Amino acid sequence: MFNNFLMKKLLESKLKDVPKEQRDKIMEIMEKNPDLLKTIAEEAMQKTKQGKSQMDAITEVIKSREEEVKKAFSNN
Repeated sequence: MFNNFLMKKLLESKLKDVPKEQRDKIMEIMEKNPDLLKTIAEEAMQKTKQGKSQMDAITEVIKSREEEVKKAFSNN
């Protein structure tokens, strides 16, 4: 519960420049499927520790989990 609150606040701060509609969609997915976003965040963090930029790391992880991400977006 507390972890979800922290994740929500972190996402809000990171997504401040994203259009509201997309931001709301991501927040909805986070609430319904927090494990997916947690996994993406953990994998991206590992890649940044290996020297990739944050954007490259997130892009690579999302591409590798493309089907899961598509399913999460289409279920909402």
